[in-house]
Amino acid sequence: MLKELAPGLRITLAFTILTGLIYPAVMTGLSQVVFPRQANGSLVSENGKVVGSTLIGQSFSKPEYFHPRPSSAGSGYDATASSGSNLGPTSAKLLHGTTKADDKGKEIVDFDGLADRVVHYCIDNELPYESSAPLDGFKDSQGNLDDVKLIKAFNDPKSPLIFTPKVPIPSDAITGSASGLDPHISPANASLQAARVARARGTSTEQVRTLIAQATERPDLGFLGEPRVNVLLLNLALEKNYPTKK
Repeated sequence: MLKELAPGLRITLAFTILTGLIYPAVMTGLSQVVFPRQANGSLVSENGKVVGSTLIGQSFSKPEYFHPRPSSAGSGYDATASSGSNLGPTSAKLLHGTTKADDKGKEIVDFDGLADRVVHYCIDNELPYESSAPLDGFKDSQGNLDDVKLIKAFNDPKSPLIFTPKVPIPSDAITGSASGLDPHISPANASLQAARVARARGTSTEQVRTLIAQATERPDLGFLGEPRVNVLLLNLALEKNYPTKK
């Protein structure tokens, strides 16, 4: 019995050492020598401190920064919970959003939906729009848009709220990626945010758009993918060239 098993055990041991130890060690060593930045996560450091990675998006919500595309990864851009919404293009939940009751019975947003995101994108960036009802009726006591009210209005079966932007909204401005971690936005998305960012930083829209052009990455090898802008790198360029006033 042992005589028959011995060759198999020796082969198993040999391949375990070869593919489980030697090969990974060689590949790790080569990657550290040839592609050290990529092998270590394409980390970005500023003033000696790691501020992110060029491969993973992160949340920016202040008006002086460019905002990334939405994320369904955990609470947003969580690399340990990479995921999309998994909702199809005809899904009412995707289009109009849903609400739910929290533990205390208060109605809160379950999923915001594309229609709600379009409203926020237009308002945040002061883009022209048409609305079947004044948006003042969907604000809370502090004057902020109440997403629960908006979602319920979009889902009203008798008289749904109709909100129509007067400029084309790039799809990446209101939809998340399949991973929820996409660090890029389209140049068109960045361009529509430029005026807001410029106002917040006290500079001109033309200067901000110049930074966008400089930060725009071309398709790989000239034809793979689309032109794109890394949000983290663009925001770091903003801080360097047009820092916010403290």
